[in-house]
Amino acid sequence: MESLHSEVETHEKIINQLRGVVDPELGSDIVDLGMVKDVLIKNEGHLHLTIALTTSGCPLRAQIQKDVHAKMRSIVEINRVTIDWTELSDDERAKTMDRARFNLSKEEIATQIPKSTKSIMIASGKGGVGKSSVTANLATGLAARGLTVGVLDADIWGFSIPQMLGFEGRLAGNEETQKIVPLEKRIGDGTLKVVSMGFLVDENKSSLNWRGLILNRAVRHFLEDVEWGDLDYLVIDMPPGTGDVQMGLAKMLPRSDMIVVTTPSKTVQTVASRVASMAQSYYLRIAGVIENMTSFINEDGKKYEIFGSGGGAQLAEELGVPLLGSIPIDPIVSQSSDNGSPIVLEDGHASEALNAIVDEIIHSAVPRINPVDCTAHNTLETPVSIKND
Repeated sequence: MESLHSEVETHEKIINQLRGVVDPELGSDIVDLGMVKDVLIKNEGHLHLTIALTTSGCPLRAQIQKDVHAKMRSIVEINRVTIDWTELSDDERAKTMDRARFNLSKEEIATQIPKSTKSIMIASGKGGVGKSSVTANLATGLAARGLTVGVLDADIWGFSIPQMLGFEGRLAGNEETQKIVPLEKRIGDGTLKVVSMGFLVDENKSSLNWRGLILNRAVRHFLEDVEWGDLDYLVIDMPPGTGDVQMGLAKMLPRSDMIVVTTPSKTVQTVASRVASMAQSYYLRIAGVIENMTSFINEDGKKYEIFGSGGGAQLAEELGVPLLGSIPIDPIVSQSSDNGSPIVLEDGHASEALNAIVDEIIHSAVPRINPVDCTAHNTLETPVSIKND
């Protein structure tokens, strides 16, 4: 009897974790969508899952598989996972599409961010870890590869993105659409579009003594009332910690991926785990961890671990996500940020690390996938109303 009770508890844990695996295009979890067909626990903690896709050739399968394995790592009773893939029948696919459209219809907030845009929140548990510098360099690196990249400076109190990216000016409106127009510039064959509170205040030294709800409303305006246009990626410089703005963004952009920035320090790692916990509570996908200020490399190539070691790798292991890369300490990074010329476009150890992370984001961590390749996308836009069972 006790063994049966234990199996039931483990089964519930598995289902609860699978509710955190969201189909990237349908925007709902795979349990709610009826895609989890069988859950079988065999001897010695070997879990067999059967998951049905909208179409067997959907390229989103790899991401779903990665997310399933990441979620199962938190269940101590499971030490091995095997996934058998199948395809929804026509009737099942119709029901799944109905459920997905119904869930989308319940979303209260409509933003100007195209559904095809991959949104990445760059977050940290505390300030001073170089999160904004990482944001500016990743966005620039993506644009340098010929992509159109939006940058939302959601760090309302401590906006620094305009200076780091070399942007000056004020936000203006489009009289025809009544929308705010981002400031933009070309980076090679790509484009950066930037929105920041820094484009609205009179001077950089001005302070914003706003309370949380007002700040959250300001960020909401940046998503609802800005004419972003077509974007490949939207990179968001999040405020540090887990306040109203962070939780508001999680609700407004539920399909976002999050990248957590930390340093080698164990203390910073512990604090960073809190922002990851917040993201997971809103079912956001954590795409990986970036360790910043990992070591100083002198002219002879010798490394000095000034802030300790191992924090990034331990945080990634704790969260069950990859360590996307480690960025060494380089004085040129600070100089480049002050001058508005991101180091990712230059040479050096930090530039090499940042460019490797950009490539990892594009090819593995947060890849752009043509939604037309999935049957789901072709029928998702059709309006429908369904009844709850």
